[in-house]
This record gives sequence, C-alpha cells and structure tokens, in this order.
Amino acid sequence: MSAQTSHYESDALPTETVDVVVIGGGAAGLNGALMLARSRRSVVVIDSGTPRNAPASAMHGFIVLDGTPPPEILKRGRQQVREYRGQIVFGEVATAEPAAPSTDGDLRFAITLADGRTLTARRVLVATGLRDVLPEVPGLAEHWGRNVVHCPYCHGYEVRDERIGILATGPASVHHAWLFRQLTDDLIYFTRGTELHADTRARFAARNIRIIETDVKEVVNGDDGALAGVRLADDTFVERRVLAVATQMQARTEGLDGLKLPMEDLPDNMGRRFSSAMAGTTEIPGVWVAGNATDLTAQVGASAAAGALAGSHINALLATADTDAALAAAQMTTG
Repeated sequence: MSAQTSHYESDALPTETVDVVVIGGGAAGLNGALMLARSRRSVVVIDSGTPRNAPASAMHGFIVLDGTPPPEILKRGRQQVREYRGQIVFGEVATAEPAAPSTDGDLRFAITLADGRTLTARRVLVATGLRDVLPEVPGLAEHWGRNVVHCPYCHGYEVRDERIGILATGPASVHHAWLFRQLTDDLIYFTRGTELHADTRARFAARNIRIIETDVKEVVNGDDGALAGVRLADDTFVERRVLAVATQMQARTEGLDGLKLPMEDLPDNMGRRFSSAMAGTTEIPGVWVAGNATDLTAQVGASAAAGALAGSHINALLATADTDAALAAAQMTTG
C-alpha cells in the first residue's frame, strides 16, 4: 500500500555530475541528504512522493516530533536539505546503473527518470522504503493507516481500549497479539487458516484473547463509513473497531534492477529486503541502502538515523577518493 502525496515545487535536475544521488525522499533519504549537504557535497534527492506513512494522520514514537503529521515532517526535511544547497527533484527513477568511470577512475552512476531526464552521480544512496502487502480481504485496504493498523508503537496508543481484532497472516501475528493485548482488554484473534500450537492457545486463554477459526469473508463498514467489524464465512458478524495486520513488507525496487543489489527473504514470509552491512554498505561498490528498504521494521526515527549514518559514511569515502585523486594529479605534475 502506498499513497501519492500532493505535488510540491521541484528543483531542476543538474546537468553536471553530482557527488551523490539519493533515491527516495522519506526520513532515511532526507536525513542522508542532510548529512551530505552539510558536508558541502552536491546531493540530489529523487522523490516519487509516495511515502509509506502517507495514509497516517500523525507519526508517533519519535521524541520531539511525536504527533506530527507525516507530510509536515517531510516538508520540513526538504526545507532543511535545501538550506544547505541540497536539491529535491520530484520524479520516479526508471533506471539506475553503473556508468563508465571518470578519467581518474572514480565511480559513476547513470540515473534516468520516468520522464526521460538523466543524471550522473559519483555515489548512490537507495532509500526507497517498502510497500506493505495486505491480505486480500474485501474492504480491508480502504481503512489502511486509520482503523487497519500494523504497528503497536506507531499508532497503538491511539486505538487503546478499542475492540481490536488480529487478522492472522503467519507466525508474526502471534507476537502481534501479545503487543496489542497490552493496549486493550477486548482482543480477538482471527486465525484465517494459520496454525496455532497448543501452547499458544493456552497463553491466549491466560490473557483472555478470544480465538475465532472461521475464515473472515469481508470487512464491514458502519453507516458512517467507519470500520464496524468483520463478516465471517458463515455470515456471522463480529464487531471490531480496529483490525491489526502483520503485513508482508516488500522493499521498493522499481527502476533499480541495473544496480544488481543483492536481496534476501525474511523468515516466516515476513517480506523481502535489500541486503546491507555496516552503515548501509552493499556488495555493489558505490551504492548504499538505508531505511525500510533494508530494515523492514525500522520506524521513522531509526530510518532517519540509518540515513544519517549512511550519509556520513559516503562522505568519508568520497573524501578519501578526492584525496587519492589530488595526490595522483600532484604526482603526475611533479613527475
């Protein structure tokens, strides 16, 4: 699931080679760009304008910014990057791939946008985020980010004491149940064909978590359009005001095939991510990954921190490359 934000003023795409292109304009991408721009690196953020948390009314769990609407956080982030001469370009990446190196052997990458514009960069930071894949239950998607939630830390407090239902998608849903039980005394676990071990059933009973094994046929709305509950396969209606779903999380990879970044599947069908190591480094020289594209469970604060770390690491290696090039040029002149 993703939603398009309103279009904002876009900077012109530079014609000269830039130090870093950041693909993705969320918390990780903007904070990485901020660190680079503050180090006086030429940096361009390519932002498709489809943040994961666009449907949410507020972002929670990040000190100082708790309760701030996501669009406001991103707006302020773009302003701050621009204050240090970083550039934000509204667009979608069609292709990204290695290009011929410079005359001194420094890396180059070619980026082409969906509208045909092109950009050349020395390094790449991938911060494309992820896409939440919901179970195919009719009526579920329309409430995503409001009465259909996934993260007890992001919006659990806001649904406290409500009648909450867990729509099971796999083993991770059992862990979900423990976390949401902390927030309400009225919790129902809809197994939806998933297996529950005897030990788990005993634990559910001890915490007064009801279990319904009849399959869920659809989500039902009330007269006001709000989520009212679910209808089961036997046509029984079960009242619920909130549904919690452990989504399958898929890193956004559109336009990035040319970089040949390694990917890996998480256990229990939780999702698929870009593989990365310390500071977001990857097996591909010159390419880093930060945020939800590689850490599927990272919240806004963790994603921003990962972007900052990747940005500082990129700058450090660019400083080394600049020094190597300067030394080679000096030796050539004196030699």
